[in-house]
Amino acid sequence: MPRGDGRLSHDLDPQRPGPQDACGVFGVWAPGEEVANLTYFGLYALQHRGQEAAGIAVSDGSGVVVYKDLGLVAQVFDEPTLASLRGHLAIGHARYSTTGASNWENAQPTIRSTTSGTTIALAHNGNLVNTAELEKEVAERGLVADGSTNDTSLVTMLLASRPDLSVEAAALEVLPQLRGAFSFVFMDEMTLYAARDPHGVRPLVLGRLERGWVVASETAALDIVGASVVREVEPGELIAIDENGLRSTRFAAPEPKGCLFEYVYIARPDATIAGRNVHATRVQIGRQLAKEHPIEADLVIGVPESGIPAAIGYAEASGITYGAGLMKNPYVGRTFIQPSQTLRQLGIRLKLNPLRENVRGKRLVVVDDSIVRGNTQRAIVRMLREAGALEVHVRISSPPVSWPCFYGIDFATRAELLANGLDNDGIRRSIGADTLGYVSLPGLIAATEQPKTRLCRACFDGEYPIELPAGNLIGKHVLEGVGRRVANSAPEAPHTNGSFVATPGGVTANRP
Repeated sequence: MPRGDGRLSHDLDPQRPGPQDACGVFGVWAPGEEVANLTYFGLYALQHRGQEAAGIAVSDGSGVVVYKDLGLVAQVFDEPTLASLRGHLAIGHARYSTTGASNWENAQPTIRSTTSGTTIALAHNGNLVNTAELEKEVAERGLVADGSTNDTSLVTMLLASRPDLSVEAAALEVLPQLRGAFSFVFMDEMTLYAARDPHGVRPLVLGRLERGWVVASETAALDIVGASVVREVEPGELIAIDENGLRSTRFAAPEPKGCLFEYVYIARPDATIAGRNVHATRVQIGRQLAKEHPIEADLVIGVPESGIPAAIGYAEASGITYGAGLMKNPYVGRTFIQPSQTLRQLGIRLKLNPLRENVRGKRLVVVDDSIVRGNTQRAIVRMLREAGALEVHVRISSPPVSWPCFYGIDFATRAELLANGLDNDGIRRSIGADTLGYVSLPGLIAATEQPKTRLCRACFDGEYPIELPAGNLIGKHVLEGVGRRVANSAPEAPHTNGSFVATPGGVTANRP
């Protein structure tokens, strides 16, 4: 049997992944604290947002050190590694790739030195839609890529290409050029920065430590390091934190369009987005589902994990008993073991197993968060019927996903989306359910307690709030196929100051 290659796979069948998560970012400025350890714990809390690679950058005021590798946070870092990352500020990243392949070169934080000796490290949650334009500018400036093929590296190069400006001033020039979704944390030797795109598509929050500040993708990451929530980083805002305190600058007028799918699937249930607890939102979605799609049944069960709160809400509103029907193996979902074809055929059974005594002879309402290709739901329905369920009524806590996301979630292409080619009854037959009901888009929006105008709903209604480029100049591998790769240019002469060495297992960017 072939050995695993040490890289993380998508579920059990890499050819049929479900919706993949956005990335997680974390930053801390806290002199006197073990900032690498705080970043590690923050990333641990954000692991659900990205499982392909992890990295941490730290600075002690004289140099920046980055350590990154493929794998989960706990697989990339150990105590000796964290102990070697000493300083007063740090940023971290847990990656799911949305631009650029899943390889070591594309792991984050990205790093770049200027000719003046400043080193910039940057971590990105989101996805830019004008990547091809940015690559063209990088080429026109004569900059040489470092082997990576992601939009984050382009931004880092553009920031570092203005050595006559401070990093803060360079950011105020570069950020308005970017189109798409971005929640950045970045740093130089002395200062922590955070910035959020004018639409605020991806979340970013600011927290306070007793002796410092924290920024993170979700409030749960603040909780785990003992930081109190101050506020969200505003759309179009750049924050800088150093020994002089915190300062805020607007680089664009805010036009809020927060991601609606964060409430459905991506964010942790204990997170708060725009003042609304995610768990409470999902329970309310379940209540709405029960109103919109009632059915006579004996038991309501949720598909772990994100389907469970909505199942609780459905049971509460319908009066049908809520119970456990599916048990999840927490150690499956990302694996270093290369599955054989036999294991792939078992598919979802390695992740979920029915509680036969609970479901046998029952009419079930099965609540899940979304249907993308339908493979998971099809396997679950079949598994429950084999376990003795009399009826299986599927309820989905989001509207049909009919459009791909270009702002930081790696959905399937539109041709692969089940809801794009089938009506509701066609989807029901495809997954083998007795009945199928999706929550309505107005019902979902109401559960968030946010105005429709402040939410990005593109994956549900095809209305993209940020204009997309014409042609094929967009997509996960755009930098692997647009024009002549900058990386094929002649290699850049090394800087005498700010040089760094990059090798798998770690990156060092200490200035001599």
